[in-house]
Amino acid sequence: MIGRTEFYNMKSALNYSKKILLVSGLAWVLWGAVSEFYQIAWGTGEWVGEFSRTWAVLYYAFIFLCIMLFVLFFLLAWKRELLAIYIDRFVALRRSLGNFRWALWLIVFIAPVWLFQFTVWGIVLQKFYIRILVWIIVVCLLAILASDDDSLAGWRQFLSVFILTSSLFSVAASLNLVNNYPFSQGWSEGNRLWDYSVLFGRNRYNYPLEKDIPVYLDFGRQFIGGLPFLIPGITISVARTWVGLTQILPYFLLGFALFRIASKDKLSWFLLTLWTFLFLKQGPIHPPLIICAALIALAWRSRLWLAIPLVIGAGYFAQASRFTWILAPGVWIFMLEVASASFSERKPVAPILKRATLLVVLGIFGGVFLSGVISRSQNLIQQEFYPVEVSAPTVTPTPQVAQEAAPAPVAANEPENSYPPIVNFFIDKLTFQPLLWYRLLPNSTYGTGILFALLLAVGPLVIVLFSLMANNIWQITRLQKLLLALILLAFLVVGLVVSTKIGGGGDLHNMDMFLISLLFVGAIAWDSGAGDWLLNESIVPALIKGLIVLSLVNSAIWQLQEIRPFDFAKDANWIKTLVDVQSERDLDMLPLQEDVDAALQIIQEEVDAAQLHGEVLFMDQRQLLTFGNISGVVLVPEYEKKWMMDEALSEKISYFEPFYADLAARRFSLIVSEPLHTPIKDSSFQFGEENNAWVKWVSSPVLCYYEEKETLKEVGVQLLVPKNEPVDCSTQLP
Repeated sequence: MIGRTEFYNMKSALNYSKKILLVSGLAWVLWGAVSEFYQIAWGTGEWVGEFSRTWAVLYYAFIFLCIMLFVLFFLLAWKRELLAIYIDRFVALRRSLGNFRWALWLIVFIAPVWLFQFTVWGIVLQKFYIRILVWIIVVCLLAILASDDDSLAGWRQFLSVFILTSSLFSVAASLNLVNNYPFSQGWSEGNRLWDYSVLFGRNRYNYPLEKDIPVYLDFGRQFIGGLPFLIPGITISVARTWVGLTQILPYFLLGFALFRIASKDKLSWFLLTLWTFLFLKQGPIHPPLIICAALIALAWRSRLWLAIPLVIGAGYFAQASRFTWILAPGVWIFMLEVASASFSERKPVAPILKRATLLVVLGIFGGVFLSGVISRSQNLIQQEFYPVEVSAPTVTPTPQVAQEAAPAPVAANEPENSYPPIVNFFIDKLTFQPLLWYRLLPNSTYGTGILFALLLAVGPLVIVLFSLMANNIWQITRLQKLLLALILLAFLVVGLVVSTKIGGGGDLHNMDMFLISLLFVGAIAWDSGAGDWLLNESIVPALIKGLIVLSLVNSAIWQLQEIRPFDFAKDANWIKTLVDVQSERDLDMLPLQEDVDAALQIIQEEVDAAQLHGEVLFMDQRQLLTFGNISGVVLVPEYEKKWMMDEALSEKISYFEPFYADLAARRFSLIVSEPLHTPIKDSSFQFGEENNAWVKWVSSPVLCYYEEKETLKEVGVQLLVPKNEPVDCSTQLP
């Protein structure tokens, strides 16, 4: 056994190591921040070296501030007694502020988002270490202001403000694209808004009512994203606000439902809801699956009459949203019901297993049978009222379709196999597109790689869970451990395989079922006594505290980096000097309003003229039709950019043959697209394989038959018209 002396020596050594680690970490951040500030200030003038007078003063003042911060932190860590009198005076001052300190707390809380998202300095100070330093200062100030005892701040205050600030950054980043800019703010952002509009707002388009408009989107996401289009005259800024809220509210709903066990302590309940949001945003995860998980969380430990419809609804909505989610609700409810049961109290096992089994069966019923009945009923009604024949390229995917796009019809001479449909589906999902296994490791598409990013995202929680079990704080049986391990392993393997599929691997969103399952495990542990232990500052080891902080940092640091304004194009000339970029385009700001208006006018004029000679295809920028920025267009629904990309990744010639025939026949008098290019790239480029597929199946064929009429670089639009002379493109086609 370890003697008392050895124990205290070990504790002293650990405390010493903790101080060294904290001081060294702060020194690293301060040094990085000073280096980044130097990059901003250098090149602004010739007063001292390449410093202007103003920026030289600011730079040296920033160095002085960083030195003072380091000295203060060092003294707090190593020579706290030297600051004791000042700490007492500060605590007394805090008491004298009364409720005014909460107004001051709110100002400090909002300040970083205001600075980074709503002022021009959000572009200038878009530096990693500078933002980390700001975050550290804000967390320390907020924790100190929130404390009520005689100390500067405690673990609870520190943890609370860390969660609050992290959540604020993530919320701000989710709403970062809310504006009235009519053009797309990303590769698929504009066309995705068009997708959302079709379900409830198809009357916005000039297209026969008896025909379906094909949309490359699963039913669940289309339904959730399309709700605002029930509002007549909705604007693009309102639609973007709703899209941003769908990246926030479902997470809150899940956390609220999952941790309602902590409802007696309202603050803890609220903070756990925010932690749920932060943990899952590391994916991020599509809202329909989050909503399904929230329904399961509500069903957990609810009365059977309430749990049954919740589980059935979750099963149906999961399958209607994405076929690969079909088993998740049933697995989750079984895991929650069985793994959270306390068998140590000698409660009968049979009632628990009966309830869990019943709910699993009902979850599968909702996903497999109920969705099939509803889908067949919808098809019968549609055939009764709209008996139209739809060609293969324009088939609308039904809710039960496994993938987002409609599958190609089976050829008449293709032999049928004897596998069940669900087995055929999973075989097809694993073989119809290439798997890029290298994306599990660091690569140009996703710098950290899937494996390392996943380790950062879930590693701290996993270690905390193992620590809880090792210290008998969370007590579960071996069979419960085996159940949790098998479920997590199954979802982990599925997520890793799907993440390597071409077109993916750029983030952790394909790890969705695994992340939610691990969240559920954390909720089970919290309910089993871990909550009281984790909030007890005197008994929680420093290592566990550090892991919790690391998890919060990892969940919000990239969100903090994304917070920035986009509407300071008028100041681009001096901003690019401070940011040290060669071109104003590198600042990634929205164009001036006069440039936007001019681009819209050019597109409208070209569309009006082109429609006199043929059809106009909006391969991209379809949201211009959705919100009336371009009017009088007869919709050509097929050949949408995202759908074409997915078919290109699958190398599905049956999809592209009609497209190439239309190009050769000069069906379209005008094509509206993103600027098309034909460079071939390798895996050292971001999404190099996806680029090559797009070039092979789309860019090269289109540019063979069509030529550039005009390219509007400011808004990322290219107008293409048929070449004057017939051309032989047989060598350019796949």
